[in-house]
This record gives sequence, structure tokens and C-alpha cells, in this order.
Amino acid sequence: MTDFPGAPTTPSTGRLRVLAAMSGGVDSAVAAARAVEAGHEVTGVHLALSANPQSFRTGARGCCTIEDSRDAWRAADVIGIPFYVWDLAERFREDVIDDFVAEYAAGRTPNPCLRCNEKIKFAALLDKAIALGFDAVCTGHYARIVDLPDGSRELHRAVDGAKDQSYVLGVLDADQLAHSLFPLGDTTKDAIRAEAEQRGLAVAKKPDSHDICFIADGDTQGFLARHLGTATGDILDVDGTKLGEHDGAYGFTIGQRKGLRIGRPAADGKPRYVLDISPVNNTVTVGPVEGLDVVGLTAIRPRWCGTEPLVDGRYTAQLRAHGEEVPVTAAVVDGELRVRLDTPARGIAPGQAVVLYDGTRVVGSATIATTERPALQA
Repeated sequence: MTDFPGAPTTPSTGRLRVLAAMSGGVDSAVAAARAVEAGHEVTGVHLALSANPQSFRTGARGCCTIEDSRDAWRAADVIGIPFYVWDLAERFREDVIDDFVAEYAAGRTPNPCLRCNEKIKFAALLDKAIALGFDAVCTGHYARIVDLPDGSRELHRAVDGAKDQSYVLGVLDADQLAHSLFPLGDTTKDAIRAEAEQRGLAVAKKPDSHDICFIADGDTQGFLARHLGTATGDILDVDGTKLGEHDGAYGFTIGQRKGLRIGRPAADGKPRYVLDISPVNNTVTVGPVEGLDVVGLTAIRPRWCGTEPLVDGRYTAQLRAHGEEVPVTAAVVDGELRVRLDTPARGIAPGQAVVLYDGTRVVGSATIATTERPALQA
């Protein structure tokens, strides 16, 4: 039996007790199968994260349905491993859904997938797995772990750049990496689907999940309105002129262009974008696209995959889940991450994560608290 890159091994036999998180999709099913093939003792577990799960998914929207749990069970049966369902719905509601709503209420733009990895899959799940005597948790994330001669580990981008998920794993610390397996990091998605079909897994052609898993219909604004209610406020131009009204500042994101409902065009005839969201006075400020330029930022609650950044170190940063890397200078000052961008980036919002990279290596992640923008020219 062959091992896969980044699999932790014990000094004696190299055989680990592995808990494979199985969502019901193709990636986690193949990851579990590879862990078995590598010689580990694998147990599958499906996390029930919804208090009232739907019976079926709607195409590629949502997850955690009854259908997903059954797909995971069938995959475990084909692979030949024990399978359980763990109810983490209450923890998921508190740590992910409630946090999501609170962040929007505060005028920030959260990333629930990153929070789920931090609080659920690599905190609640991993802690429970270790308590039960497992050595590692295995997931279907596209990322690579590299073992160093001194015994430490590094988190790196996946080979398949289009599927790379290292951004949402940047919250993992060194101890969590020591108990993590990512068997898919050296493979493309097309190859994973082909492998699933060869293994006889019925999920080989199942669509990937997209959008926010707990908002299955994709209507984030409607979801927030149900939780936060309506609160009429003003839409202002950068000079303070009232342009229109809104039903809740939470319904907007930095960089938004459509759906602003402003009554008249700008004097220059150019489109306006959301530049600022203020929950204090319930206003939304709009302006020209140049107003979205960000040249620096401060981020809080940093989490490092290993050694923290060097003072004034040169790195690249990814500022959105599907954003491009940008060259930056970074340093930790008084427990906060300070980042200077070589060239301005647009649409960066407080609440999002900044993830630092050194080449393909993930240095760590922090939550953007404030951004610095050049003054708009009159």
C-alpha cells in the first residue's frame, strides 16, 4: 500500500486511526478511500449541521441534507469502513450561523466556510476525534501538507489551482496541521471524479456544493432580513448628499454595484459602488470605483500555520476566497497584522480574511478590521 503526501506517521507502524469527515460529496469520499488505501484504520463520519435538514439538495446549492448523509453512508459502505453521523447542529448554529448574522449586523462581510473550518471541522471535530483516540482527521479539501526534516509541517496550495482551498484552511495552527490529512492536494478535480468512478462510488458525478451551505436558496439578503428585520436608512454620496433609502445596511457589501436603488445618476455619468457600510447610523455610502482602492489594512485575531511573519517581510496575500494573490509587506504589531499592498486592490471589506503566502506555503490568516484608502481626488 502506498502513502499519500503529507500523511502523518507514527514511529512504529505508520498506521493511524483516522476519522474521515464525509460530506456526501465526491471529494471527501475519495479522500476517505485514499486514507484506507494508504494503510490507515479509517472511520467515516458525517456531520449533521442543520437542525431541520431538507430531504434533498437543489442542484449544487446547500449541503447537509438527508440525501447528503445517505450518499456519505453509501460511499462508506463501498469503501468498507464504519460510518457514523454526529450531530453538531447546535455548535454550527452558534459558531457559524450566529457569527455570520452578527458580522453582517456590524457592517462586516464574513466568510462562513473559513469560520466552519476553524470552529467545526478543525476544532469541534478534531477535538472530539483526539478525545476518542483518533490520530488524525481526513477531509476532501484541496491543499497539501509538506513534512519537514525537523518534524514540523507546512500547509501549501494544491496542485489544482482552480480548486485550491488553502485560503479557507489558513486558520489552522501548527497543532491542528499535525493531526490533519488532505489526500487530494496533489490531484486535479477531473482526476478525482474519474477515480471515484473507478472505485464504484455513486457520487462520482454529483455536483459540487456552491454558495453558503445554510442558505440553500442562495438568497443571502432574504436570510439576513428574516434574522435582522428591516431598518430603513439612507444611501449617501461621498459628499453626504442623500441619494436614496435602503431597508437594511446588512443587505449591501463593499464593492456592490447592482441593486443600489439610488434615484439619480452621478454627475459624471459613471456607475457608483458601495464604499462604506455604517451600522452605527444605518447608512450606506456610495461613490466612484476609485474609492474602492485599498493600499493597506489591519487585521485582527491572527492564526499562524507555523512561524509568524517576519517584521516587514515580503509575502503575497489573498484577500478574497477566489481572489488573486497580490504582493505585500507584512508585520505583526501589538498582536495585529499590518499589511501594505504594493498596488491597490479593490473591494476589500472588513470581516473578510487576509491569508499570507510565502510561495505556495500558507503563512497564516487574520480577519480584516480596517482598510486604508487613498483620498479621492475632487
